[in-house]
Amino acid sequence: MALGGDLRPSQLLKAYRRGIFPWYDEGDPICWWSPDPRAIIEIDGLRVSRRLWRTIRSARFTATVNCDFAGVIRGCADRPGEGSWITPDMIRAYEELHRLGHAHSLEVWHGDELAGGIYGVAIGGFFAGESMFTRVRDASKVALVYLTDRLRQRGFRLFDIQMLTDHTARLGAIEVPRAAYLKRLKKALAFPAAFV
Repeated sequence: MALGGDLRPSQLLKAYRRGIFPWYDEGDPICWWSPDPRAIIEIDGLRVSRRLWRTIRSARFTATVNCDFAGVIRGCADRPGEGSWITPDMIRAYEELHRLGHAHSLEVWHGDELAGGIYGVAIGGFFAGESMFTRVRDASKVALVYLTDRLRQRGFRLFDIQMLTDHTARLGAIEVPRAAYLKRLKKALAFPAAFV
């Protein structure tokens, strides 16, 4: 959609309200994206396997909200051999959004170890899932289950995951045309939900 600009909180929130998000490599100008089609997970549409339900019921993991945002975003950025679009500037920008109450994390713990998690941006009844990571098998999937449950309980209307992958498609993610997404976004932004 555009190149350049900055990652100030006001700029990021303005972009999210218009269905746009930043995604770029370190050393490149900031690139702003609004994919067509757009990937979402319907609030009641997460597909959870029996094996994953057993893992959740086993109490092997515990989940928290906003207890270690810094650990989650850095866990998402730490992808040895894969590269990462979560640059130091992005980390600083989203940590500031978190301090202002707009960016949130859901952490999954295995004992005292941060095993996985997910972070994103919430505005009204809209949640933009930015990235997730795992260090222990199934921890990111458990985070996604807890996150969608929280979104449902708190009345969120739209869970944006930006782009479809094979992994998210297996979990029930779908694609919608950008025009339809933007209509849903407008309604979700006007809905008075709160992540915390």
